[in-house]
Amino acid sequence: MNRLRRAPLDVWFEPIVIVVLGLGYILWYRSTTLTTTEQASLGWDNLKTTIVDHIVLTLTATVIVVVIAIPLGILLTRDRARNFRPVAVNFANIGQAAPAVGLIVLLTMWLGTGFRTAVVGLVVYAILPILQNTIVGIQQVDQRTIEAARGIGFSVIRTLVQVELPLAVPVILNGVRTALVILVGTATLSTFIGASSLGTLITTGTTLFLPKLLISGAVLVALLALIIDWLGRVVELFATPRGVA
Repeated sequence: MNRLRRAPLDVWFEPIVIVVLGLGYILWYRSTTLTTTEQASLGWDNLKTTIVDHIVLTLTATVIVVVIAIPLGILLTRDRARNFRPVAVNFANIGQAAPAVGLIVLLTMWLGTGFRTAVVGLVVYAILPILQNTIVGIQQVDQRTIEAARGIGFSVIRTLVQVELPLAVPVILNGVRTALVILVGTATLSTFIGASSLGTLITTGTTLFLPKLLISGAVLVALLALIIDWLGRVVELFATPRGVA
């Protein structure tokens, strides 16, 4: 509770934005006239399935990225692997440098359509922020702190787990938050390769010229991104060791 009282302004301000945007959308939705197609797409049964599919796609890609990027980032900060760091970072940067649509199309030619291809595309696209932040977070730990831990008998692994990683947590989690927000937005493109997501509302609204459906899809994606960003910020706040933040 003390941490919540001392929380930065953004931790309190972002939920207000989420509530205002959510209430505004609900009021607009209740007051507007929808076509049959819009009513079918925005009916709760269909909308719930679409939102769940979007979240599952995003979280699946996030878990895979975290499992790959954080251990790899840790490895690249060790003396024996530092020479490989520029190669690994530049390779991870390919996903950010390439247009998301082009990347997904290329992967579709190789892996076909569907959920698996969408996940692979999202992983490639979002790996850089977590990898880069893991490296930066561990590198910024004061070398004197590491030497002190080693001096009192900590092993290399124990120093990493009990000293380096806790001190690097804020930077690493910031990278995870960034990747999550990127993934929420980019996941909308999965609809082009047959994976269900909120992008279905956007593409259907564009194709059939149904602006209300298009607006609904865009607002729901924005709300989901804001909610996930806020939850990540709260986790970052509580996971940061006392005295580091």
